[in-house]
Amino acid sequence: MNAAVQPTLFCGVEPEAGRHFTRITANRSAAQFAGYLVEIVAAYPEADTIHLVMDNLNSHRRKALVDRYGERIGGLLWDRFTVHYTPKHGSWLNQAEIEISLFSRRCLGRRSIPTLTELHRQARTWDRKMNQEQVRINWQFTRRKARRKFRYETTDFIRSETSGGSGGPTRIKLTWGSGIAPAWKTKGAGLGR
Repeated sequence: MNAAVQPTLFCGVEPEAGRHFTRITANRSAAQFAGYLVEIVAAYPEADTIHLVMDNLNSHRRKALVDRYGERIGGLLWDRFTVHYTPKHGSWLNQAEIEISLFSRRCLGRRSIPTLTELHRQARTWDRKMNQEQVRINWQFTRRKARRKFRYETTDFIRSETSGGSGGPTRIKLTWGSGIAPAWKTKGAGLGR
């Protein structure tokens, strides 16, 4: 592969459903990020809210969608998401980072992939296999463990209310690595599941 090409892996995972979204792009630009978010929105047409957990990379902002699709469409797309940024040096909290690690170790291994086209092919094959097998992430880090780890008191947390019709809105939680990540689909439930 050309040394000037720095491909990026966008990786999304809905851990409880075993749904995977692995994409290779030629670079890590805001436009590529925006395109990936559109794929995520298209995958969840029934969701009122898609919770997106991701790192604080400068391109992981509303501006990426607005710059690529304009204020009206970009703003509407961004509004489909409830964004949760991981703390600095907290990428281990992001389940997409687990997915990126799995992809890197199990799919690519120590091989050198010669072309971007071949890397795309490998990613599509990986995605298909993971989705067919519905490979889930068995996340063991609970709220109780998080509070202990970060020395938070229970009173430091404010639980958000759900709004909406009879069953409340449909919410999808996505986890995103740099790369990216989608997490679990819930109806009328907040993040405190």
